[in-house]
Amino acid sequence: MTDNRMPWEDSLGNDKAEVTIKFGKGLVGEPFTTKNGKEVVEVKIPNRDGDTRPWESFIISPKMIHDNQFGKGVWMKLPEDGTTKVSRSVRDGQDENGKNIWKRESREVSNVELKSMLEAYKEKKRDSVLSDLGSKEGKSTNPFEKTGKGDDFSL
Repeated sequence: MTDNRMPWEDSLGNDKAEVTIKFGKGLVGEPFTTKNGKEVVEVKIPNRDGDTRPWESFIISPKMIHDNQFGKGVWMKLPEDGTTKVSRSVRDGQDENGKNIWKRESREVSNVELKSMLEAYKEKKRDSVLSDLGSKEGKSTNPFEKTGKGDDFSL
């Protein structure tokens, strides 16, 4: 007997709560095949501001990632009560030749936390261009501003 349920449905066929995560296409790597024959892609998670460590990442089936209607981003749905394993490369030291030795550091995060990690760019404070121009009042934005002497222009 085969199970025709979707991953987001419980045994009774009811929909489970889901988390929709939206992110840029540039974070999705090339598809590859795991040791057990499954095709997956690696999704990178950018660091928040001030963090200079390598980016964390997780792997997921490419069938779960969908293009959005405008073509510049992608989205995926995960169960709200699930967890995802994220990992990053960490330098473990150097060998006798001076080459860096790297290891993988992994941890489990809830899918809700994963959403906040991938969509952290939405929390960035952005000032508008007009307010930036308003704060520069008195300063000319014209590179060919006339200095007042004849036909001289300063750059």
